[in-house]
Amino acid sequence: MRKSISILALAATLVFAGCESLVSDLNDDLNNPTDAPAELMFTGVELAMASVHEGYNSLLSSVFTGYYAGRDRQWGDFQVYNLAGVYFDGMWSSSYYGINRNAKLILEKIEPKGVRVLAGMTKVIMAHNLGTMTALYGDIPFSEASQLESFPNAKYDQQLEVYAGMQELLDEAIADLESGVGIPAAGTDILLGGDPKKWLEVAYTLKARFYTDTKEYPLAAAAAIKGVSSPANSMYFPHGTTQGQNQNFIYSFLAVSRIGDAAAESASGTPAQLLKMIDPTLTSTYRGNAKTDETARFSFYYLRDGVNVPNQVEPNTVKRATQVGFMSVDAPFPLVTFQENKLTQAEMALRAGSFDQGLTYLNEYRAYLNGGGYINPVTAANFTYKYLAYDEADFEAGGIENADRISTNDALLREILEERYVTFYCQTVGWNDERRNRQDVAGVKLTPNAGSQLPWRFIYSQNEINGNPLAPSPVPGVFTSMPIYQ
Repeated sequence: MRKSISILALAATLVFAGCESLVSDLNDDLNNPTDAPAELMFTGVELAMASVHEGYNSLLSSVFTGYYAGRDRQWGDFQVYNLAGVYFDGMWSSSYYGINRNAKLILEKIEPKGVRVLAGMTKVIMAHNLGTMTALYGDIPFSEASQLESFPNAKYDQQLEVYAGMQELLDEAIADLESGVGIPAAGTDILLGGDPKKWLEVAYTLKARFYTDTKEYPLAAAAAIKGVSSPANSMYFPHGTTQGQNQNFIYSFLAVSRIGDAAAESASGTPAQLLKMIDPTLTSTYRGNAKTDETARFSFYYLRDGVNVPNQVEPNTVKRATQVGFMSVDAPFPLVTFQENKLTQAEMALRAGSFDQGLTYLNEYRAYLNGGGYINPVTAANFTYKYLAYDEADFEAGGIENADRISTNDALLREILEERYVTFYCQTVGWNDERRNRQDVAGVKLTPNAGSQLPWRFIYSQNEINGNPLAPSPVPGVFTSMPIYQ
């Protein structure tokens, strides 16, 4: 791959990733794709984010996290953790070539010219991308990545070194964004409209996310204070209704290209873990109580009488007059949100020893949900929901959130972690949380879909293993843990 990577090459990468191409009319001269303006390339890199963050990374981690179940073809194999490196070739290519390589080319163009705000936005995207990669794979190429002229075979940096590198990259991004110099032209940024203040908040929430992953909780708390401060400042990926162009990726997978491959119940009829928790009809496992009614959120996430898998509960892809699903055709996909930041504040406050402050943050989030929150307004208007404020007595032994009489602090932590699990539906950060808290008292406890072990990681791309002699050997398997979880 040479410096001539362009939007046309990016389009090919997205198709190779096994997802619908989102690239249309991005280059005025597709017959001469030797170069592109930095702002045009930036839009293309943003488009590649959909392939990486809501493509197979989301789909596969959702099966591992208990958000839904694989049922047919290779997704039936994924359900029982039967994986092969070839399935990860497209995701690896999209991350390193679709995003990271093109982002580096953008920086080469603009940093010498002092275009700092656009540079900061680009660095946030790079950190989001490789931070997600190291969370999923462990050790990955970072310091030598996407520098093929100098390092045709990039070395693998240790996972904790990659996380530290992400923090440094985000610090650079924050300094660039704070400069106010080099705001891109209108229309360049399809995620946050080129607003440096919103990008700053996203950068801090990403810092908090990565510090949470590495269990550096005081640093996560400090970053979250400056993170996404309102729903309007959240980063979502926008979608449209044109097939093969701009549809929601998960919709395209579940309702167009791979109908029947996934549902909210396994082929044997076992409900996915999240379904057990928020389906009001499953009374023995339902998390609702006198202060919590999950009916609307269930109806946003799931469809009881499936249209793609008839007579089954399935992920909600419909767009009706009375119900719009989380993964409907043009539903925006959450990348970095107010929801995540507020719940990080709640968890970090409690871990720092302040029950009262942790409960305050949780109740602020519940007040947001009680106004409809991030549930589609159509669905919220047609289904009931309730998220009343909790008080300390609810978490004391015998309270509505502590029937099993664990400690008051553990009961609140369990509720916060459970709320994070429910909120992060179909996002890789949900699997990060599950793995991070797997061995603790609190946290959502999953039952393996098969055998006696839960997966810890994705496995490396087969193309990468075949082509890079510096790739890990032996190749770690899906059940091999990572240092941050030990």
